[in-house]
Amino acid sequence: MLSIAQKHELEYNKLAKRLRRNVGRAIEDFNMIEHGDRVMVGLSGGKDSYTLLDVLLSLRRSAPVDFEIVAVNLDQKQPGFPEQVLPDYLRHLGIPFHVIDEDTYSIVKRVVPEGKTMCSLCSRLRRGILYRFAREHGMSKIALGHHRDDIIETLFLNMFFGGTLKAMPPKLRSDDGAHIVIRPLAYCKEDDIAEYAVRRAFPIIPCNLCGNQENLQRRQIKSMLKEWERHYPGRLETIFSALQTVSPSHLADRSVFDFRSLGEGSGRAAKGWLIPSDDQ
Repeated sequence: MLSIAQKHELEYNKLAKRLRRNVGRAIEDFNMIEHGDRVMVGLSGGKDSYTLLDVLLSLRRSAPVDFEIVAVNLDQKQPGFPEQVLPDYLRHLGIPFHVIDEDTYSIVKRVVPEGKTMCSLCSRLRRGILYRFAREHGMSKIALGHHRDDIIETLFLNMFFGGTLKAMPPKLRSDDGAHIVIRPLAYCKEDDIAEYAVRRAFPIIPCNLCGNQENLQRRQIKSMLKEWERHYPGRLETIFSALQTVSPSHLADRSVFDFRSLGEGSGRAAKGWLIPSDDQ
């Protein structure tokens, strides 16, 4: 008969193995990390980035390739930010790290009207600073802590509010072509990450120090997905599976599938099908 402590230890071991397995699978599936890579891990102080760093450090000990991990935190000069928490934690781990001091908080407060969400502009500024640091310090990969639920939420955000069918890819090249961004937690559930962060007792820094709240639209999507999962367990896993099983010929994007040439005949489409608008 197992004691309560033994049961907790068994549950923790299963959780840790599940996260390591999912991260390892994502790295392999998308060839995220290669021999000789310098992987810059963006560490915000939240549960996701702590878990990302912790699991990558664990996997590196048995990885089939040699790679370097450098933790990078951006101190945006938010009032009340506990600036010693992350350096103390990283020094305890004994890994290379950098803290970038950039007062983006003042910029965002000056530009964004009172009462409006600051997350979008803050994110763009943060991304630009991290890209610049990666370029200046020879980082070959930028690892971010977005997980499966983030990817699904982004899919519905883009569908409902942006009119596009896209999410967060597990691996991407930046718009300027200079950086490769990877998301090793792509196969990991947020609930698993939250539990792991508690078990590991990470020194979490809250993300609401700026007084701003999570984007309202994302909150709505998150609430909708939680409701779905509560009533239909496994639905989120099915949605994520759909992102990996795409049939362009069964959508309606003419830029990714050549609908015009389907069928018999010469392939020359007749003109003049457009119906005049009401004001013509």
